[in-house]
Amino acid sequence: MTEITMVDHWIDGAPAAGASDRTGPVYNPALGVEQKRVRLASTDDVDTAVQSAARAFPGWRDTSIAKRQQVMFAFRELLNSRSDELAAILTSEHGKVLSDAAGEIARGLEVVELACAMPGYTKGEYSENVSTGVDVYTLKQPVGVVGIISPFNFPAMVPMWFFPLAVAAGNAVVLKPSEKDPSAAVWMAGILKEAGLPDGVFNVVHGDKEAVDALLEHPVVRSISFVGSTPIAQYIYSTASANGKRVQALGGAKNHMLVLPDADLDLAADAAVNAGFGSAGERCMAVSVVLAVDSVADELVAKVRERMSRLTTGDGTRGCDMGPLITREHRDKVAGYLDVAVDDGATLVVDGRDPDVDGAADGFWLGPTLIDHVPTSSVVYRDEIFGPVLSVVRVDGYEQGLDIINASRYGNGTAIFTNDGGAARRFQREVTVGMVGINVPIPVPVAYHSFGGWKDSLFGDAKAYGPKGFDFFLQEKAVTSRWLDPSHGGLNLGFPQHE
Repeated sequence: MTEITMVDHWIDGAPAAGASDRTGPVYNPALGVEQKRVRLASTDDVDTAVQSAARAFPGWRDTSIAKRQQVMFAFRELLNSRSDELAAILTSEHGKVLSDAAGEIARGLEVVELACAMPGYTKGEYSENVSTGVDVYTLKQPVGVVGIISPFNFPAMVPMWFFPLAVAAGNAVVLKPSEKDPSAAVWMAGILKEAGLPDGVFNVVHGDKEAVDALLEHPVVRSISFVGSTPIAQYIYSTASANGKRVQALGGAKNHMLVLPDADLDLAADAAVNAGFGSAGERCMAVSVVLAVDSVADELVAKVRERMSRLTTGDGTRGCDMGPLITREHRDKVAGYLDVAVDDGATLVVDGRDPDVDGAADGFWLGPTLIDHVPTSSVVYRDEIFGPVLSVVRVDGYEQGLDIINASRYGNGTAIFTNDGGAARRFQREVTVGMVGINVPIPVPVAYHSFGGWKDSLFGDAKAYGPKGFDFFLQEKAVTSRWLDPSHGGLNLGFPQHE
């Protein structure tokens, strides 16, 4: 019998077992078998990691910008040269196909490269002679020890949305990755150490709610960054805020793609399939609802169905288009929505519950699924299903489509497919969603713009990465300065006035 590997924490620059004896399973979703165990941190284990970060913070804060920048450049080069290693880890623990894993790493690298440009984002401003002999300037300084809680669906990219900027800005980090696929975080910790990052500046603790609550409530942790479902994001935001922390909590989504009659339907069908079924639909920016105008709906559904027939589902290492879901429980939950859809009056066009797979029989498989005529009253429409289920809602035109999108509790991403520039311009102005695509199905901004939605898709004021991301990990200090002439003196108890 093969011995199962234990995934340790990473504290103070080295693997750490911690004090807790609790562990959890890490599966290979394509095989349906447990391949590793992961340690689940106690409150004391989290405190050990936080104290390590607190000890490391003053020295890292006082490290020159040039040296911090050199570490980030070295990390970028190591990550780029060894990305195949990380992609293999992602595929083995999450299940996403290797090409998708490589794409995840590439998008994370964009933020690392942004972090390398840190000097331009961390500098302050200067105003000379605001009053006679008085200058005012601002300093941007790191906030201290910061906590990051990341989800299972992007074990590398989402942590890289946050920690490169936090570290480059001079903070110390405690990362709590998903316990479902924890190895990527520890791998990146090792690469950071190899790049020259001092011990304690970047720590990883694995765990469940006990570890999360310990981070949210720890008095030394100054900020929390989170990506996950909306109910958990609400909990993260309220708990961390109540404990005096600044919070960026990115929640769930129900992303709509509105297809107008003048759209290129082949382009729209390609986009719907790519955005609906990539990473088995386990993306917060996946298109899960196609709003098809009635006059083109039948043709569009036929084109989507035809493209779906060409997709292959299977082990991510075998060149398939789509892999398994993360766990058996999640697979069963997603599959359970299909009968609900039929009961609610929808039409099950493609049923993915018994797919022909290129992989082990016990894998957590659910093939691409297409549901037409979905009523907006159905939970299939309302819930964030987070799987390879694409719903088609038929609308009578632009106005009804826009109203449906704007009525949604979520406001993460949306897209419109049209060749009408006026309609596109109107849509980008009128839609109440934070990220908008025009003939682009997954409008994830590049790293030097910021990522984040509206409504119940974002809690807290700060978006991820880009300029807003840097600002989140910095606190501004205003300095009013006057260097007195040696001959000046005297007392004046009046309220100081600008002269």
